[in-house]
Amino acid sequence: MNANQYPVGPFEFERPIPDDEIPALMASIRALPDELDAIVAGAPAGAMARPYRDGGWTGVQVIHHLADSHMNAFIRFKLALTEDHPTIRPYHQDGWARTADNGAPIEASRLILRGVHTRWTAILEAMTPGDFERGFHHPEQGRDFTLRTTLGLYEWHGRHHLAHLRICAAEAGGG
Repeated sequence: MNANQYPVGPFEFERPIPDDEIPALMASIRALPDELDAIVAGAPAGAMARPYRDGGWTGVQVIHHLADSHMNAFIRFKLALTEDHPTIRPYHQDGWARTADNGAPIEASRLILRGVHTRWTAILEAMTPGDFERGFHHPEQGRDFTLRTTLGLYEWHGRHHLAHLRICAAEAGGG
């Protein structure tokens, strides 16, 4: 496995997420749009057009993927909070990465992320401890997820892809 593929390590699905970690995970979700903006603003021209590894997506594709993925995560939270253990609808991320909107300027996805994360943070901050035990079924993975685990997964997902964008920026800048 290429070190750039999982620069923050893989997500550990079986590791319990204790209550005292929830505030830091929520803070990371809240901060992602600002962190993304800082990486893009500090990157050399053309850096986001580069892949973060051989065979990997470009920075532009990663930014559009973050918007797609985190929109879906936000909806999964809302479904789990308003329905009794819903079955979510998976999406094919590689297929989504090939749709025409991925040629749009990254500003569109940066704005989506800012809006989604603002609303997602509002939901997270209003959740009770019991709300984090609500969940959904993921048919493609054949498993159930609590919102506690889902929060951990998407906090990791954000850090994972921000690390990819930092690689794009560093390699474009010569190291």
